[in-house]
Amino acid sequence: MFPLHDDNPTQDTSFIVYILILINVLIFGYQVSLPNFQLLQWLNTWAVIPQELLANPAKLSFTLISSQFLHANIFHLVGNMWFLYLFGNNIEDQLGHWKFLLFYLVCGAIAAFVHVVSAPMSVIKMVGASGAISGVMGAYLVRFPRARILSLVFLGIFITAIPVPAAVFLGLWIAGQTVYAAMANPDLPGVAYLAHVSGFVAGAIAIFLVTKLSRK
Repeated sequence: MFPLHDDNPTQDTSFIVYILILINVLIFGYQVSLPNFQLLQWLNTWAVIPQELLANPAKLSFTLISSQFLHANIFHLVGNMWFLYLFGNNIEDQLGHWKFLLFYLVCGAIAAFVHVVSAPMSVIKMVGASGAISGVMGAYLVRFPRARILSLVFLGIFITAIPVPAAVFLGLWIAGQTVYAAMANPDLPGVAYLAHVSGFVAGAIAIFLVTKLSRK
């Protein structure tokens, strides 16, 4: 399934979501403009490299944040920004602009750190906003499980669009990510599925606690 839009209107303009999307696009534009040798140096500086981060956490902990604004290719960027746009506006609406930014960055940092711990000797660069956006999706599941998400469903050669409850869409998504995480070797190149799962769980727990505290 691929999400097209939800039926969950917001009360306020999602400034932080739009700013995050703009920053990610601008950084990617700069990234692809670099010649190969400069791009390698750029990634070595700003991406998460587990072995190097664990060897020098005081110096390289900033990469847990900076890596969230780097993407491997245009498909990686577009997919992440679409999910951020679709699910982020309602969570920003719930938390407020600055709390949402903090929430987003912390979820991404937790996701990246879990990946680092799972592959402590890896020298493969980790990039992408997926962990942070997974946190947003986890928060969306907790806050809006009954919201409907119009989704493209692929049935063999047929494609149709149907409204799917958020609990079903996001439940299937995180179930799939969990299965992939269990099967994947984090020391090999590929998708950091465990980062997706940990970001999702962090976001779900955080929004649950925020909601509970706000009701007291």
